[in-house]
Amino acid sequence: MNEVAGTAGYGTRAVDLAVQYESIKFEDVHRTVIHLFPSQVSDVLDIGAGTGRDAAALALRGHRVVAVEPTLELRRAGQSLHPLPNLEWVDDQLPALRVMRARGQRFDLVLLTAVWMHLDEAERHAAMQATTGLLAEGGLLIMSLRHGPVPEGRRMFEVSAEETMVLGEAAGLQRYHCSERGDMFERGDVRWSFIGLKR
Repeated sequence: MNEVAGTAGYGTRAVDLAVQYESIKFEDVHRTVIHLFPSQVSDVLDIGAGTGRDAAALALRGHRVVAVEPTLELRRAGQSLHPLPNLEWVDDQLPALRVMRARGQRFDLVLLTAVWMHLDEAERHAAMQATTGLLAEGGLLIMSLRHGPVPEGRRMFEVSAEETMVLGEAAGLQRYHCSERGDMFERGDVRWSFIGLKR
């Protein structure tokens, strides 16, 4: 698949980004929402998985994980770093998620970590519908949104937690969690929202 606008800047920096992503523990990234994750073995979808830090951590906990990553360089890095039998890598992309939707599989947990703000308004509407369709009944969608200056060479939009939850409700999901926190890399001008939506 060709690189889409929302993934601009990632392929050329894949080596540096892999080091950055893998330097942070899964438990630290998700500490405000980790209590919401399923404790029993579940089907998990990580959309925009990057180098697979989160996908691998969940696979090591016994879950069956599918990691979706459209950037070839990041996907290859993830496959090399995390060769786990219960972690499958798929080349697919937002907003349509055509490959995943064609499979007809449903997931108990869907993760969108630092991904949503790369989509423009029209793409966010389409992506919410596509993502909701991949959730099992009672399944949980966990998202994080980055707020702050846009790094050079990237495409990002300022997307509020409230807008995202309203969009989820329009797609048939229920508000389940909302919290804010500072930046993991201690950038003072960057903060994060964590959202949980339930089907």
